[in-house]
Amino acid sequence: MKLGLINSAWVQANQPTEYGLQKTKELGFDTVDIFADPLDLEIRERRLIKRECDRLQLPIVSIACVAVGLIDFNPSVQRFHVERVKKYLELAYEYEARNVLLVLGEYIWNQEVIPPAEQWKTGIACCRELGDYAARLGLQIALELEPFHLSLLNNVDNMVRFIDDCNHPAVQANIDISHLVLAKVAPEELRRLKGKAIHVHISDCDGVKHGDLPPGRGVVPFEPYLREIKALGIDGAISIELEYSPEPEKITEWVAEAYQATDRLMQSAGLRA
Repeated sequence: MKLGLINSAWVQANQPTEYGLQKTKELGFDTVDIFADPLDLEIRERRLIKRECDRLQLPIVSIACVAVGLIDFNPSVQRFHVERVKKYLELAYEYEARNVLLVLGEYIWNQEVIPPAEQWKTGIACCRELGDYAARLGLQIALELEPFHLSLLNNVDNMVRFIDDCNHPAVQANIDISHLVLAKVAPEELRRLKGKAIHVHISDCDGVKHGDLPPGRGVVPFEPYLREIKALGIDGAISIELEYSPEPEKITEWVAEAYQATDRLMQSAGLRA
């Protein structure tokens, strides 16, 4: 597999796009994931990202999208977010990426007012429509497993059920290792995602709270998860996801530390040549 970085690490530290992409390549990453909203991207920035990645020979693998409105109970909100995600898919097509990483969101009102099954049904319908659009563009959607109590997709059981209910080849799973630890998902459960997972996120955490730290700064036991990921035979990338650095002025050191630690883990697991 390839080793990538989500470029939000640089954005959160207020570093220019060109600097972040250049450092990503310089540090040794194979690929990059882009966190950018096509409805907010100014045209020069939009063009700059692709032009710079091409110049650096740094392929864009995934575009990250948070679209919690897809499971809103208001049809108008659903329609807006379906169209918004289609813009992400168009950006992924333009950038020659492979997938859009999609975060669906959470059940509202503590699952008490709107029946959970209704939100689930809405999510399925929206993802089928988006799957059709993705397929026409030669793309896929990678659904994010979020470790929060009310998230629709907060464990492997729910991920498998959602993908099976959706029953669309373009709608598959993303694996986030720290999220699995926070959700208390055993490594062996990943075997159920054979043929269903297309992308991977990696980061560390304290085992209690979402953190997205460089591997080695938390408690995540990476080795058994990486062994299971290798067995899945995913033809894709493992992308490092980092939250806010405690020292934004040292973001390059923060990313370099994450790269070195992840490279060692992947090499040890036989996941990176």
